Amino acid sequence: MMSASDLIHQLKWAADGLAVPLFRLRPRPFGPGYQTVKRDTITAAIDAGLLQAGNELPPGYGVAMDERVVEYPWVYGRLNSVGKMLDAGSTFNHDFLLQRPPLRGADLTIMTLAPERRCYWHDGYSYVFGDLRKTMFGDQVFDTVASISTIEHIGLDNQMLYTGDPRDAETDRDGFVPAVKEFKRILKPGGTCLISVPFGKRDNLGWYQVFDLAMIERIIEAFGAASHHVDYFGYSRQGWSRQSAEALADATVFDIHTGKGQGNDLAASSRAVACLQLTA
Repeated sequence: MMSASDLIHQLKWAADGLAVPLFRLRPRPFGPGYQTVKRDTITAAIDAGLLQAGNELPPGYGVAMDERVVEYPWVYGRLNSVGKMLDAGSTFNHDFLLQRPPLRGADLTIMTLAPERRCYWHDGYSYVFGDLRKTMFGDQVFDTVASISTIEHIGLDNQMLYTGDPRDAETDRDGFVPAVKEFKRILKPGGTCLISVPFGKRDNLGWYQVFDLAMIERIIEAFGAASHHVDYFGYSRQGWSRQSAEALADATVFDIHTGKGQGNDLAASSRAVACLQLTA
């Protein structure tokens, strides 16, 4: 029997789906139809292998969409055989992602700071709650660690949106460093770590921060990668595209909670993102 929570969840998606023509006619971040178009954009990109092998994004891709439309296809383009995998931040805790190979049926552990409203333990996925700076895992446990749009929150104010616990209202701008070191510790030699962060002009919004090039280099240094590769993507009114770090050095973000950084380009969040592939 369907629970009340599941019914409400489905009704919300159905209502958003009905608004898709309105969004396509007049795209607006987080407006009616946004979530459905975003989900469909992501799944189509994943299924098409859109960002495999350094591919460019098509013109007009992801107008008025946040960086997930880039991050998810980028990650899936690098997940061939995941082995034992950690989702460090619970970014993959969505049915439309978990039902796609190679995550469908994978040996996947999802770790985040506090329980979320929806979970998929009944499909065989494991859930762990705690601080990514000091996990419960032993050395060299995982073949893959993916931490998508997560480390920019570590050490900052996580009570506002995620836990409600005053103890999680921190101000440590270097909190991401021990987390990255922890990822390296729990990865097997030769394992893969995939990280993405907002990129551009250095900024601290209290509940997350924007990484500049020096901070990207600090991630690589803290991890001590045997090899690494970084892809940069930028947003404009024409959508998302692959760009250089130099071209995106002054990129800003739009914080929907405060209105800071809002512009007429229809940016939904970050205007640039860095995606790092690190080999242990």
